[in-house]
Amino acid sequence: MVRHMEVTDAMRSYAQEKASRLPRLFNGLQSAVITLDLDAGDHLVEIVASASHKAVFIARQRGSDMYACVDQCIHKLKQQLRRHKDRVRDRQAPGHDQTMVPERPPEQ
Repeated sequence: MVRHMEVTDAMRSYAQEKASRLPRLFNGLQSAVITLDLDAGDHLVEIVASASHKAVFIARQRGSDMYACVDQCIHKLKQQLRRHKDRVRDRQAPGHDQTMVPERPPEQ
């Protein structure tokens, strides 16, 4: 989605290519909407990603370079997806990080 500006094909393909890599981090990712905006001379990029179980991830970045804003938004979204993936994994396997050592009888 584009607001208040014209986007070149290169910029559009750059943003789509970066966003297409997100499902590698989290398989439950269902959709991502990228909004490019020009506001008071600053570029604004917003990515809203929807995942399974009604999880929504939002990343916004404002700056002078549109490409840098896209990169920073993708970075923020990757961090959010990693945290969410870790939380889901930890909930599914409680105690997976505890090492179970069987007790041995005392040696004589």
